[in-house]
Formats: sequence, C-alpha cells, structure tokens
Amino acid sequence: MSELEAFRSEVRSWLEASVPKSLHGRPLAMPDVVEAEPAEVRADRARYLAQMIERGFTAPTWPKLYGGAELTPALAKVLQEELRRLRLAPPLAGMGLSMIGPTLLVHGSDAQKQKYLPKIVTGEHRWCQGFSEPNAGSDLAALRTSARLDASGKHYVIDGSKIWTSGAQHANWMFVLVRTDASSKHNGITFLLLDMLTPGIEVRPIRLLNGHSMFCEVFFNEVVADVQDVVGGVNRGWTVAKTLLDFERSGMGTGSLGGGPRRSGVVGTTGRALAALAKQAVGERDGQIADPALREQVIKVMLDELALSLTLQRSLETRKATGAPGPEASMFKLYQSELGVRRDELLMALQGSDALAFDAAESGMSLPRAWLASKATTIYGGSSEIQRNIIAKRVLKLPTT
Repeated sequence: MSELEAFRSEVRSWLEASVPKSLHGRPLAMPDVVEAEPAEVRADRARYLAQMIERGFTAPTWPKLYGGAELTPALAKVLQEELRRLRLAPPLAGMGLSMIGPTLLVHGSDAQKQKYLPKIVTGEHRWCQGFSEPNAGSDLAALRTSARLDASGKHYVIDGSKIWTSGAQHANWMFVLVRTDASSKHNGITFLLLDMLTPGIEVRPIRLLNGHSMFCEVFFNEVVADVQDVVGGVNRGWTVAKTLLDFERSGMGTGSLGGGPRRSGVVGTTGRALAALAKQAVGERDGQIADPALREQVIKVMLDELALSLTLQRSLETRKATGAPGPEASMFKLYQSELGVRRDELLMALQGSDALAFDAAESGMSLPRAWLASKATTIYGGSSEIQRNIIAKRVLKLPTT
C-alpha cells in the first residue's frame, strides 16, 4: 500500500469515528451562524475543532513547530478530499489561515511566527484585513492612513480609516497597511499587526441590503502599535502586501483547510453534485442527463473544475522553492471566481422554484444568498478586471502603452 493510500485509509477511519454526525453537511463555523445554533451543535463543533487541533489538521502543511502537521501538499489534498466526502466543513477558516499565516511564514520574523501562528492554528486569534480606504480601493497604494514614530522610537501612532473590512466586528487582530513615508507612493507603505482592543479603534458595521453586516468601517484615532509588529521592514509593506494578495487570490494558502480554491455557494456542491441534481430535475437516459444541452453545461463545469484542480496542484508543487505564489495567482482567482458564479447560477436553475427560499433551509444554506454572494467573488480580492491587468503585465509581460 502506498503512502497516500495508507494515509487516506487512516484519515477516513479517524474522521468517520471521531467527527460528530451533526456536522456532516453543515456550513463553515462563521460567527453569525454559530451563535444561532443549538447548544449541542456548538459543543460538537468545539469537540471537532479540538480533535483537529490535536492532529495539526487545522493547518496541515504548516510546520509542527507552530501547530501544523507538516503534511506534503499531496497528503493535505487527501485530507481535504476525505472531508469533502463526508461533507465536512473545516473546523476553522478565515484570514488567519488563508492570508496572514502563510504571509508570516514567508516574511515574518522568528519571534512573530512563534507569537502569532500557534494562535491562528487554534482559532484564538481571528484576523481582519485593513487595506482598502474610501479613496484607495482599486488603487490600493494611494492609501493615506498614517503611522508616525513616537519620541521613544518604540511605537507607531496611527490615524486614519479603512473600509470594507470584512469581519472586523468579530476580529481581535488586524493586519493593516499604513503610510510611513508620504514622499513615496509604493515605497512609503508599512505592514503592521494590530490588536483590535487597542484604544482608539472604532468599528462600525456597514448594513447591507440583505440584512447582514459582513463589512465594516474602521477608524483609528491616535492608535499605538509596537514597532516589533512591523512585518517585512519599515516602508517595505507593499512587497509584503503583494505576497498576501497573491495568497488571497490563489485561495491556496499553504495547504491550510481554510484555503483551497475559493468556492461560492454551498459546501459540497461541485460539478459531480450538479450532475446528480440534473438527473433528478430532468431525468436520465442510459445513465446520462436526459437533456443534452444541460448535460453539456454540467460536463463543462466538471471539466473546468478538474483543470483548475490539476493546475493548482502543479502550482503547489512548483511553489515549494519560493514558499509563496506568484502573479499566476491572479489567473487562479479570475478563473475560480467566475467558475463559482457559473456553477451557482446552474445550481439555482436546477432547483427551480425551491431556489426562491431566501431563508436558510434545514441544511443551513440559502441558495439565493449563496448565489448573490458568488457575485462578490469577482470583486473582492481585486476585481476580475484588475486580475486581467495583472495577468497582462506580470504573467504575459504585455506592453503597458
């Protein structure tokens, strides 16, 4: 038996025996979802998380020194496949695992890695991203939130604001870009880690039309940050930010279960699941979807998913040398976000009138909400138009004029 086969067998048996059945098919443990769940389900989530932490499976490819399992990308993929087989969401997700953690592994000091990574693995630290500003969205380098060094030389004092800060009302830490040199646009930016309980920080949720408050405004008034929490060096924040954005856009993290290709919609809904739904909706003939046009649409989704998965795997293998994705991450972000939109639109069509229920069903999902949310994936992390510009400049090396 090969190493992969042995690992799959062991992990499959362990998951089936260890993870409470109440969590099969349940969505990610987002704060607004968990708060409304029955006490017994919350207890099951806590037990699942503790078991995964013990094995290092919340960040399976991270070093054991920081709480990971040091799995190879191939073994981590097996773990993800077995979770999907049981329709299990990862016990932890978010920007700690998929963005700032991988970035600290590349740019963080030893002290920063030892201080922050273990608390990301356990979920003790929940992170948000302080990048966009009212006048610095697509042109992120135009940010104006300032950080000046105080007289002691040990602290920065931050003033300004950020907007569209996802999950800031639930986060206890933020990674933030600040301007430390007004004379240089890109080379005057510094990347800082900031405790959200620091005096002077005000968080204001932005109420959306769907009634949710995923996004926030964050205001900084004489907020004090430690110089030891500068990542990558003063005025070198743009380099660090590009690495982090590549992790965000690739959706790969470093093999953490919070990474993986970005998915809109429902946990476990893949091209294969769409094929089963299509057979229920229109019937089947000789084991195939009866409607040829619909069959072609579903097959295209399945082939596109396979092509994306294989390309991501190849990229993970070649990335071992650098530890970080490159500009090809923009190709993954563009492709998987638009694939997710197409997949969710097809799912909505297959559900017919059942897809009109705006409130979550017993499974914990709402198809219209997921469909609407999938539209946002082509905007956040850099819109599809921005990704095409990056691909043209940094991948294809096309002239800018």
